[in-house]
Amino acid sequence: MLKKFPRIHLIVLGLATTTVGALTATGSSQEAEANRVSIDVTQNIVNDSVLETNEPNQLTATNTTILAFNEPSQEYTESEDSVAVPEIEDTSSPAEPFQTIDVKTATFKVKNGDTLSSIFSRAGYGDKLIYKIFADDKKNKQLASIHPGQQLSFETIDNGDPRRIQLQLNKLESIVAAIDEKGEYKYSKEIIEPEIRTSYAAGQIDSSLFLAAKSAGLDESVIMSLANIFGWDVDFSLDIRSGDKFNMVYEELYLNDEKIGNGKILAANFTNQNHTYQAVLYTDSDGRSNYFTPSGQSMRKEFLRSPVEFARISSHFNLSRKHPVLHKIRAHKGTDYAASTGTPIRATGDGTVIHAGRKGGYGKAVIIKHGQQFTTLYAHMSKYGRGIQNGSKVSQGQIIGYVGSTGLASGPHLHYEFRVNGVHKNPLTVSLPQADHIPKNEMEQFKTATAPALNQLETYESTYQVALHR
Repeated sequence: MLKKFPRIHLIVLGLATTTVGALTATGSSQEAEANRVSIDVTQNIVNDSVLETNEPNQLTATNTTILAFNEPSQEYTESEDSVAVPEIEDTSSPAEPFQTIDVKTATFKVKNGDTLSSIFSRAGYGDKLIYKIFADDKKNKQLASIHPGQQLSFETIDNGDPRRIQLQLNKLESIVAAIDEKGEYKYSKEIIEPEIRTSYAAGQIDSSLFLAAKSAGLDESVIMSLANIFGWDVDFSLDIRSGDKFNMVYEELYLNDEKIGNGKILAANFTNQNHTYQAVLYTDSDGRSNYFTPSGQSMRKEFLRSPVEFARISSHFNLSRKHPVLHKIRAHKGTDYAASTGTPIRATGDGTVIHAGRKGGYGKAVIIKHGQQFTTLYAHMSKYGRGIQNGSKVSQGQIIGYVGSTGLASGPHLHYEFRVNGVHKNPLTVSLPQADHIPKNEMEQFKTATAPALNQLETYESTYQVALHR
């Protein structure tokens, strides 16, 4: 027996007529399924999104456009005013009216001098709420680490206490304190995954890598990444020559079709004094990512060639140099890097600090022991890096201090020494030990994983050269 449903009224904010999809009968003994049937809906504009019918079987709507019943064995007829469906025993009670919830979100931009307390006050909340949030979950104290330009949002229901507080750290990361089922504010960190697009850049150096890379449209983060990749083989303060060149394939990050930053360099070439170095990014079976040559040799040596990025060498290793302050012949057993006071100084290798303090004419100095054979010394600092003291463990690239002019120094610079078994060596020419390479049992995986990026780099370069010579 077939029963006709009456005309169905769809109540939708701001819509005159529409069609409804994925409609299901509630309170029935079984789900009705059939072929897709469109439903005519009469005009009815009100403020709440509710689908109403005077019949006992209540229908609910989702945001699709057709009614979908999928049981092909049933027969259906339809007319202008109704749709026939198999008769279903009614066991339901009339639905309760839809309850509206007033959700409000207020967002505040962090300004200079703002504190968490001052922003909560502007939002209409006191310190008592802050204490509760911190007490509910200790991790929520990260909300207090606000910086100018960030945004703090409060989501409330019916003017009560906020059910959700969000500190947007950047376009991709947010810290959230949200009320759980117990009424406590629990911490979470939300990360949006951006769309990753591959891009290509190439440039030729006239005076510096920085200016050439800027001309190629690269920002500082990518320039620094490029310098770090090749920093074990090329001293960008000393070795750069006019005519040196680079090219790379790298990631660009997009959110809603808007570029929001750059990701990793996937593969790159750098030609320095007619010698080309190649590097490709590889993530090993343990999830560690590093750069290697296409043959599997690590780009990472045990030491960086230079402890100061993009600084100028003012004095070379010279055992017969005349001292600029003492004005007498005194061996210069290191390399001096001229840089402004406060320029960061990096540890050139992993190791342990065996001296952090004043040391005669060296002024404020740090000495690091690297394994059993090697030590490095950094002198004339204006101040030490955070946590740098005797016995501290440091990692390669970590900031251990800042350029200054303490001790016997004619001006702000870093004096850097490299010693092998206690013997001073020229930091610019000493042979640096090689880091681990790809093991033989992982070479096939390495080749497979890095081939796409290397092929992209080669293809882009060929296309670029053709366009350049047109």
